[in-house]
This record gives sequence, structure tokens and C-alpha cells, in this order.
Amino acid sequence: MNATPLAAEAICALLAVSASHVALEVVAETGSTNADLLARVPSAAAGAAALRGPLLRVAEVQTAGRGRAGRSWLSAPGASLTFSVAWPFRAPLHRMVGLPLAVGVAIAETLGGLGLPVQLKWPNDVLKDGAKLAGILVETQAAPDGTIWAVVGCGMNLLMPDELEAAIGRDVSSAPWLAQMDRNALLAQLLNRLCAVLAEFDDTGFAAFTERWNALQAWRGQPVRLLDQGAIQQEGLAAGVDEQGRLLLDTPAGRVAVLSGDVSLRLAP
Repeated sequence: MNATPLAAEAICALLAVSASHVALEVVAETGSTNADLLARVPSAAAGAAALRGPLLRVAEVQTAGRGRAGRSWLSAPGASLTFSVAWPFRAPLHRMVGLPLAVGVAIAETLGGLGLPVQLKWPNDVLKDGAKLAGILVETQAAPDGTIWAVVGCGMNLLMPDELEAAIGRDVSSAPWLAQMDRNALLAQLLNRLCAVLAEFDDTGFAAFTERWNALQAWRGQPVRLLDQGAIQQEGLAAGVDEQGRLLLDTPAGRVAVLSGDVSLRLAP
């Protein structure tokens, strides 16, 4: 792992125009960068610490990282990249459904440009060699002025120590090649693409990203199952997503569209 410590000044020096207006915070340790930023969405409770514009918060160590559906995100010091970006949107709340998928496109395209081909698993996972490399958690909150703030969290495995893999208890992936990069340069590249995608999403919604997501889809044409707390809710062949970000499944009864919820997508046996 590259030992270069994360530093706001080093990241800032590498930002493109799309991300130049984003404030940066680097902390040694926190519970959850997503929780930190959600607590600062403008409100009476947020007070003087309230967000005033887009903000990246990255932690060397997260002790209470969270994934979708309340799951824990486990990481080890120096082995992961964990960060969150708070971003204000003009778009109405109902149009935010496809945001995790658009974020996935930003991350996958960035990694592909760095020579690491990955695929996207609906609705919020980045896969390498069929196993999870990174997870995305998007949480939204409305401010009193009607602005919708989205906090976009990402946890990415760079290295996978044996003890961490054992604690996770399922197949996961890592990216030793990326672990050799200066992490400030890696984070700057991710932020550059992510900010461009967030701005585009605010203008267009998910429709502009549909083809890009489908081109990166994992398991396309393969039989999959949707599980809710272990119970099978739907089965079919994965057929991409529609312009709202709904998963399309080809079933014996025809094509169905599934809106994201607290369900898990798995390959069928």
C-alpha cells in the first residue's frame, strides 16, 4: 500500500474544473463519513457547522462504516479508501432514485481509465472478477429551503488482509494495482469524475446514464434472484436497467421492472 498520507492540499492540487469548488476535509478517524455529513445538512440542529456547498470528507479509518439496508462496511486501516461527498440538488426527491447507479458509472469509468476493468451490480455495487470491490451508499435529506442534499458514500477495497476477509465472511475483491498509487491522486481522479456525473445528473436525471450503466452491467443475460431477508421475491434473466434506474428482468411472464428497495440481487444457482 502506498504510504503517502491523505492530505487535502495534495488532493486539491489535482482537481479538475468539475471539482474545483468542492471543499475538502481529511480526518484520521471517524465513525462514518456519511453520518458526519448528514448531521451537517442545513437545519437548526446543524448550526454553524451546516454545509454551505459541496464537501468531500475522507477518513483514514472508519469505525462504524455503513452499507445499504443498515449493513456494516468493514475496513482495515490502510487497506481501503472510504469517503463521502455531500452535494446539493435542485432535482425533486422522486428523481433521485437512480443516483446510486449514476455514481456507480462514475466510479467504474474512473477505474476503467486506470486500467482496472470492473462491472456494476444493481443497485450499488462495483464488482471485480465477480466479487465486490466497492460499495456505494446514497442518503438524501431535504433542507428547509427545499434543497435536496445527497450524501454519496463509497468504500473501496484496495488490499484485503486475511483477517478482514474472514470477518466479512463472503467473497470480496481488492485492487493491489490501485494500492500502489498515491491515494491522493486516486481520490482526486474519482472526485473529478464523480462531480461531473453529479452535476449532469442534476440536469438530466438517470436517463442520460442508462446506456453507460447497461454497458457495465454484471450478469447481463444470466439468471438472477431478488432476495428479501433470504426469501426469493423475483427470478429472471438480468436485462439491464430502464431510464428510471429500475432493474429489468425477463421472466416467463414477460419483462418486469423492479425498483430498488432493501432487496439483494444474487446469481441463481
